Amino acid sequence: MGHKRRISIFNSIAHFRRLTQLLTSSQFHQTRALAPMVIVLALSSVAHAQGTIDFSGAQTLMGTFKTFAVYAGAVICFGGLIFAGIRMMSGRFQDAIPGLFGALFGAGVLGWGAGWIGSLTGQSM
Repeated sequence: MGHKRRISIFNSIAHFRRLTQLLTSSQFHQTRALAPMVIVLALSSVAHAQGTIDFSGAQTLMGTFKTFAVYAGAVICFGGLIFAGIRMMSGRFQDAIPGLFGALFGAGVLGWGAGWIGSLTGQSM
C-alpha cells in the first residue's frame, strides 16, 4: 500500500508540473489577454435582451423614488439651514458658508429630484 501511495504522490507532482507549464505558456497568456473581450461580448448579448423587459410598474416605483427625493431634499436643505443659522447666531459667519451650500444642494435635490429620477426611465412624473 505504501508503494501505491508514493506513486500517486509522484503522479500529483507530475500533474502539478504540467499545470505550471501550462500556466506559464504563451498560449495561456494570449487566452488571459482575450478573456475581458470574451466577457464583454457575452454580456453585450445579454444587454440586448433589455428591450423585452416590462416597465408597466415603473410609474409607481418612480413615484416612490420621487417622494423619497422630495423628503431627502427637504431634510438636507433644512439641516443645512439649521447648521448655518446656529453658526451665524454665534457670530461665526465664515463657518456658516458650508451650511448654506448644503442648503443649496438640498434645494437642488428637492427641485430637480423628480427630473433626475424621471430621466432614468423616460417616465413623466
